[in-house]
Amino acid sequence: MAKLKIGLLGAGHLGKIHLKCLQATDEWDIVGFYDPDELNAQAAIEQYGVRRFPSVSALLKQVDAIDIVTPTPSHYKLAAQAIRAGKHVFIEKPVTQTVSQAKRLLALAEKSGVKVQVGHVERFNPAYLALRNMALQPMFIESHRLAAFQPRGTDVSVILDLMIHDLELVLHLVQNPVKRVSASGVAVLSQTPDIANARVEFANGCVANFTASRISLKQMRKMRMFQRDAYISLDFLDKSAQVVRLFDQEAPNLPPKDQLMEFETPATGKKWLHLQMPDTIPVNAIQLELETFAESILHNSPPTVSLQDGFEALRLAHRILKEIDKNRWQTMRK
Repeated sequence: MAKLKIGLLGAGHLGKIHLKCLQATDEWDIVGFYDPDELNAQAAIEQYGVRRFPSVSALLKQVDAIDIVTPTPSHYKLAAQAIRAGKHVFIEKPVTQTVSQAKRLLALAEKSGVKVQVGHVERFNPAYLALRNMALQPMFIESHRLAAFQPRGTDVSVILDLMIHDLELVLHLVQNPVKRVSASGVAVLSQTPDIANARVEFANGCVANFTASRISLKQMRKMRMFQRDAYISLDFLDKSAQVVRLFDQEAPNLPPKDQLMEFETPATGKKWLHLQMPDTIPVNAIQLELETFAESILHNSPPTVSLQDGFEALRLAHRILKEIDKNRWQTMRK
């Protein structure tokens, strides 16, 4: 099978990780990269032996697809240029800087017929993949994503930098319109919120609480979900999952008795508690998302994380940012 030809835009920290992952895949042939920064470019050449192109347009002429791993403010211009050239596009999250830019990309992509996948990498985390055969109907979700301060991430707020991972996951899980949003946040070390909390209510009654911080002393990437008769816990750092289920005594497909804990409930009598730790398959999440991007092109199938998915996550993120701004102005007036 002939390999697809791909080029990379942006050879910074994450761009170099993408180069390494692309080299490890069977589907991609890396034609080269473009980065105007001399230090980034030289390091990429020395580490991975890839060719540096003099311009974006020169690289686009030689590839089937482009991988955009540049700072967020440049996403729209580069993606639009690639789509107009008829190239498939993988674009890191957040998909664009503004919602209107993402809308324009949607229109461009639909008109051109190219595949566009957005880099929401937690969809490929082994902890999340372990649940893909499980019926999930969460009614309450709580996520915490905490990280130490990194100056390179401050071109966007903590909502667009960190929280958006969990926003996209929850939108994918709940599959319902957002009904109400409330949020607060504080800028501590940068000009945009560095720590934030948001509460999102969905039309089906599900409620999700999100906390994100990039000024934490410890790292944490956890999500807990509650649904009828089940509690699910995901640790994206440890790449592990736990599922606690409640069963009635006469429930069909009851697990073996030696795996159950019996207890009495005041309202419904005796129940069985079962703790399951689903098997997780160790995978490189970035490499896997790039492989699935290739598969969507080769098999003409929808990308795992579509441009529409990226747009919806960005729209919710900006709705949260508006709520934070509104609360900040209300506080200043008092």
